[in-house]
Amino acid sequence: MFCPYCSSENSKVIDSRDSADSIRRRRECLSCSLRFTTYETIQTRTLSVVKRDGNREDFDSQKLWISVKNACAKRPLPIGSIDKVISDIESDLAKLSRAEISSRTIGEMVMDSLRKLDRVAYIRFASVYRDFRDIENFKDEVDALLEPKTNDIDNSQLSFLEDELPVKKNKKRGRKPNAPISTIK
Repeated sequence: MFCPYCSSENSKVIDSRDSADSIRRRRECLSCSLRFTTYETIQTRTLSVVKRDGNREDFDSQKLWISVKNACAKRPLPIGSIDKVISDIESDLAKLSRAEISSRTIGEMVMDSLRKLDRVAYIRFASVYRDFRDIENFKDEVDALLEPKTNDIDNSQLSFLEDELPVKKNKKRGRKPNAPISTIK
């Protein structure tokens, strides 16, 4: 392990803790006595990303994190939501069990996640990812985002809007009008 301050190879571990998906180690350089933190993650296999032009490169979660962070810049999002989106995408990629995956598939995963998280971040990412040629393509994407989807209505929840569900009229129970009343003797 190289010291980030003096580039010495000699360091000692002061503290080691388990993090969510890595091991956090606090180290001290034996040459300059400055301290730094390292994170060790398990890498089971490498995933290659097939780009649009056919080139292949290793999957870089840092690159993915930066693009999502840029799309979500200055948005009022909950703390850790970007990290959750990235970890969800990485776990979905791991579940695919492939050695290679297209950049288009990763981009669509990001867009689906951002559509659920924040619509402005989604449009920001889509504008770069889809490389809109003119304002009409951009407008079409915004319009598609704004129009409500009819199949997304959750029927398990009660609606307070009268227009959504037809109201059934209750039939009155009891005797029919003009029906004879029987007498008990």
